[in-house]
Amino acid sequence: MVMKNQHPKIRSCDIIPLPAFRDNYIWLLRRDGAAAVVDPGDAAVVEAALLQQGLRLDAILITHHHADHIGGVAELVQRHAPAVYGPADANIPCVTNPVREGDEIILEALDIRFDVLEVPGHTATHIAYLAPWILFPGDTLFSSGCGRLLGGTASELHESLQRLAGLPGETRVYCAHEYTLANLDFARHAEPENAERERVRKECEFLRAAGRPTLPTTMEREREINPFLRTHIEEVVRAVTAHAGTRPQDAGECFAALRRWKDVF
Repeated sequence: MVMKNQHPKIRSCDIIPLPAFRDNYIWLLRRDGAAAVVDPGDAAVVEAALLQQGLRLDAILITHHHADHIGGVAELVQRHAPAVYGPADANIPCVTNPVREGDEIILEALDIRFDVLEVPGHTATHIAYLAPWILFPGDTLFSSGCGRLLGGTASELHESLQRLAGLPGETRVYCAHEYTLANLDFARHAEPENAERERVRKECEFLRAAGRPTLPTTMEREREINPFLRTHIEEVVRAVTAHAGTRPQDAGECFAALRRWKDVF
């Protein structure tokens, strides 16, 4: 069984997952000897890939300030002096190019351009990077899940996710963690009769058994299986109501209750 869009070549830029820690992915972009990395929490993992593949590190993209996303930045900057893009956040050292909503990043050596999206919720200053058909959402969006509230609010995260859900269905989503199977376990409770989710679950179980990532996912797939993007669906509302004992008044309230449920699942 082969997952569609697995490790694709996007235009002229390859995107490769570098596993780190227990379940992180540091995403490596490469083209003609040039490289960029997204959220390098572990410098050693990046250094090994650069050495093995004969790459030059030109840029680092940071989505938010948590240690598993920025822990390797200072060491990589000291060794390679790349441009470092990230939110204007005092908790993130070494940012040479602070960016915000509406900014454009052009990585000429990689022949790729990103738009910066502000997507608060997981943290207050979280950003995402969007190129044609490519999204690096950090910890805002996971396959069949979303980030915890660790600085932002439920309403902010709901709004951020709805914004991402409006992207074209072909958009490949390079999430920062391998949480898919655990998220699918919870999704079974949040929307028990979702047949597409069960099909995806089997596919993802096959990939993990083979030691392969379940990512990237696509926005089309997430709209079909991710309960945090489906809080307007009656079956999800009923499940949240049964768990919380009170029916949410709207999709935003349903999202907040669903997030609280997942926190203790």
